[in-house]
Amino acid sequence: MNSQDFEVQYREAMAETLNELQTAVLLLAQVQHKISQIGSSVQNISERVEEFIANQKAE
Repeated sequence: MNSQDFEVQYREAMAETLNELQTAVLLLAQVQHKISQIGSSVQNISERVEEFIANQKAE
């Protein structure tokens, strides 16, 4: 392998690795957003259950 072949392989490997890293970062952002949505849903459900329990005790 000559230096030109090595350089081409290096650049291709770096480009592929950076693309994979970018994909991972985008997936992480999606996961963080989904976790935030789920957290909001759990909080909302918890508040509704607490309200229901309070109403049942008041009756």
